[in-house]
Amino acid sequence: MAETILQKTTKLSNGVLMPVFGLGVWKSSNEQAANSVRTAVKHGYRLIDTAKQYGNEAGVGYGIQQALVENHLNRKDLFVTTKIYNGDQGYESTLENFDEQLKRLRLTYVDLLLIHWPVDDKYVDTWKALEKIYHEGKARAIGVSNFDESNLAELEKLNGLMPQVNQMEFNPLVQEEHLLNKMNGLGIAMEAWSPLGGGEALTDPAVKKIADKHGKTSAQTILRFDYQMGVITIPKSVHEERIIANSQIDDFELSDAEMKQIQAMDKEQRSIWHGDFAWHKGSEETGTKDSISHWDDTDEYLNKEVTY
Repeated sequence: MAETILQKTTKLSNGVLMPVFGLGVWKSSNEQAANSVRTAVKHGYRLIDTAKQYGNEAGVGYGIQQALVENHLNRKDLFVTTKIYNGDQGYESTLENFDEQLKRLRLTYVDLLLIHWPVDDKYVDTWKALEKIYHEGKARAIGVSNFDESNLAELEKLNGLMPQVNQMEFNPLVQEEHLLNKMNGLGIAMEAWSPLGGGEALTDPAVKKIADKHGKTSAQTILRFDYQMGVITIPKSVHEERIIANSQIDDFELSDAEMKQIQAMDKEQRSIWHGDFAWHKGSEETGTKDSISHWDDTDEYLNKEVTY
């Protein structure tokens, strides 16, 4: 029997097998994140992606532990990713705050730890901290997020570990062609955040026409496109029917012509980039200040007991 998308993995440069399809939980409360994780794992998902900045690590941690019990799984059956918050970057600060992240997640290690953004004058020291975390066994793989060619070149100069993953905004409207080629040459896997591209991509007539031809939704068509582009994908949903539907992309394949049609939609249209943040040089006064999402249910999920 052929593997489903939820069973397929890719081998990272350090030999670790990472699922190619999983669940994202951005903009989810702790309750929503916990329920989404439990639902996703029940339906075969094994990759879960969160971040300190999302404010829901406590809910994800509870959801993971409850899902393991409910589905008779072991910790090693799941692949859990989190990210270093921009405000925590720097060598010592990263090490101290990551231990707190593990506590919120109720884990002794994560499968993948990422630098959320390349904060100016800090991300190199942050990367050195990730190398230490990796060598201590607290992360099975380490990587980055939102790093362009110049950022990756700075890490190359260190002559140490290179990222195993770079998580980027990737969808029909922003396909990162040059960066993807660079990463392929360095052995860095591309992972997509915002893999559906929002309303503009989902309502595009060309996408809908392709979807109708295959008897699929526009969302399923775009997720199939991401997969055929060789990109690890983590669509977010808090609805069970969508969590199930998102993963139902095994029973069709986009032709070369259909792939080229969607590739032609690329506008290099990032929704947010370095210059939008106050920590980026030249943007101190006008840039967006970083903050951790606050949810009223955080304390509840920090202390919520797993039922057996």
